Amino acid sequence: MKIDFANLQYQYKLYKDEIDEAIHKVLDKSNYIMGEEVAQLEKNLEEFTGAKHAITCSSGTDALLLAMMALDIKPDDEIITTPFTFIATAETIAFLGAVPVFVDIDEKTYNIDPSKIEEKITKKTKAIMPVSLYGQPADMDAIQNIADKHSLKVIIDGAQSFGSTYNDKTDSNLGDISTTSFFPAKPLGCFGDGGAVFTNDDTLAEKMKSLRVHGQSKRYHHKYIGMGGRMDTLQCAIVDVKLKYYKKDLALRQEVATKYTKALQGKAIVLPTIAKKATSAWAQYSVRVKNRDEVQAKLKEQGIPTAVHYPMPLHLQEAFEYLNYKKGDFPISERVSEEIMSLPMNPYVRDDEIKYVSEIL
Repeated sequence: MKIDFANLQYQYKLYKDEIDEAIHKVLDKSNYIMGEEVAQLEKNLEEFTGAKHAITCSSGTDALLLAMMALDIKPDDEIITTPFTFIATAETIAFLGAVPVFVDIDEKTYNIDPSKIEEKITKKTKAIMPVSLYGQPADMDAIQNIADKHSLKVIIDGAQSFGSTYNDKTDSNLGDISTTSFFPAKPLGCFGDGGAVFTNDDTLAEKMKSLRVHGQSKRYHHKYIGMGGRMDTLQCAIVDVKLKYYKKDLALRQEVATKYTKALQGKAIVLPTIAKKATSAWAQYSVRVKNRDEVQAKLKEQGIPTAVHYPMPLHLQEAFEYLNYKKGDFPISERVSEEIMSLPMNPYVRDDEIKYVSEIL
């Protein structure tokens, strides 16, 4: 058996007629930048999430930049975040000249451990940036309480978690600004790069709308130093079609995750844990094994693809050497990075494939 990790082609074929029609409508109008499909998707994203403002942008990475720029993050400001995440989380902080300050993770959810945040707060701290890793929001009650106590902003890196919930609210409705990614392999993906920012604050929304078009207030009049951060019309049209079916896809992802967990229960494998207050978008189904390299090699021999999200925590990356962290500073992140392994996860993993993967594993 040969299994597809993300099944992107299968999903395209499911919605092919509608997606092709949406693409050709854009081609016929040739309005490739800020066409009407952009505003239409934003309206539908607002309806889906309940957030007052949804603003599309060029990627999940640029969504983080827009959020920090809107909050006036400056060089030498500090933002507290997790070292166990994709590099964009901390890379964007550093890109603006600010300082990523790392806090270790909770060993069950793999998200930032709120009990370790307060000790890292200084006079330079301006925000907390939790990551909703693998599709599950962090412990936002605890994080928001800390932020409120110290007058800090909260930016959600929800690149993997669009459609997840915390206390029955979508993760796009958490913090001061929430972000997401529409990278093709994400739970809701486009056919290239794309992302969005969400906020309930009118002032922040207007500023981010301006920042994504080079800080313009009107054509060729620039209020801010901004960026070219628009999501193109074609990608918006594609995501808008897929959004119609997204609740169904989320339910199917949950079914796949439930079946994996049932099949792997009781084995010498650490399974995902979802907190009681949360639901996951299941961007990944990640397990932990002690002999990961050996297991991955055996699975590959049997036609089962796996991935490692992520093999090296950010504090040990060469790019962040200047922060002067060392091995042992964040032991949970380091241990998990040596054991974590993602199994094929998408809404269309079949029962026989789950059975096959579980038996071989």
